[in-house]
Formats: sequence, C-alpha cells, structure tokens
Amino acid sequence: MISYINGTLTHKDPTFIIIDAGGIGYSIKISLNTYSMLDKKKEGDTCKLFTYLHIKEDAHTLYGFADPQEKVIFLALISISGVGPGTALMILSSLSTDETRQAIIDADVHTIQSVKGIGTKTAQRIILELKDKMLALSPSESTDKISTTDTAIKSISQRNTLRNEALSALVTLGIAKNIAEKSIHAILVQSDEDITLEELIKQALKTA
Repeated sequence: MISYINGTLTHKDPTFIIIDAGGIGYSIKISLNTYSMLDKKKEGDTCKLFTYLHIKEDAHTLYGFADPQEKVIFLALISISGVGPGTALMILSSLSTDETRQAIIDADVHTIQSVKGIGTKTAQRIILELKDKMLALSPSESTDKISTTDTAIKSISQRNTLRNEALSALVTLGIAKNIAEKSIHAILVQSDEDITLEELIKQALKTA
C-alpha cells in the first residue's frame, strides 16, 4: 500500500498529476478539490499527496488527495456496493469534502443524486451506510484554504484554453464529448470572464 507520495510536480491537469519521486514518475488521478488545493503549485515545486492504489487484473491506478480527510471519504465511498473509484472521484469533483460529508449526515439524497451517475438507490445506500462514519469526522480544516482564484480569462486564446482543458477533464471523467461541448458552451455564454476552470467543470458536471 502506498500511503503517500512526496516528490517533484512535473505535470498538473484537472484530472491527474505526475509526481517524480526517486526518479520514478507517478501518474495520479485527482479530484477537482485536490486540483484546487494545488492551485499555486507549479511544475518543479515539491508536492505531496496522500494516495490509494486501486488494483485490478488489467490495471493498477493511483488516486491522490491533498487533504487526508478527502482520502478518508473516498475510501468510505468505494466501500459501498456500486460505488467504484471513478464514481467516488466524480462525487469529490462535484462536491467539496465538507459538502459531501454534510450531505450524508443530513440524508440529503437530492444533493448526492445531483452528481453525474448517482441514482436514488445508490444515494440512499451511501447515506445509510456512511452516516455514522461521517458523524465521526470533523469538518475539513483545509476547505477555507482552497484557492478559488485563477487568472482572469481576458483574451480569446485564454478562453479557448479554458474550454479545451474543461472538455478534456469532462471526457476523462466519462462524459460524452458532444454532450460536454454543448454544456461548456452554454455555461461560457452565460458566465462572466472570471469563471475558473474548476467552476466551469463543476457546473458542466451538473448539466451534462
């Protein structure tokens, strides 16, 4: 079991990053929450993520979390029948750590079900099986530290970059490309120029 990886950030994307540790480049899938928390990290900076290694017959996949509590919630989610790592990452990309925790505690089926791919029965199962575990967790201390301020999107080229990065992230998360493109376009038409990549992806996940 790989508990964490501490090394040099060599690539950062809304859905995965690469960390060089001891001369080995680890490709690690991340949520939008973790991406936001790594907002000020640049290539060449030291980066530490708490990790979970998911092993299948045909693949070994690393999942990483800047906040250890996010990892705890991720592990709790994948313990639920019908909730795999991809679905858990989708939940933690659509909702913050505290929003996920509070929705489970409040038995807020609507909020959990609003996540792409989560049906009513799965949302109810998550609440039933995880409510006690979530009550035992304290609110995340890192939530207030998440930076949500990106450079304003002022030029057409920057706007296109925002569009392309969001599209790439949504396709990686399992959204059909044509649906993702329509959702992104609709959001950008109605949004102001200060919309961040994280905000765009989160809104698109709710409408795609």
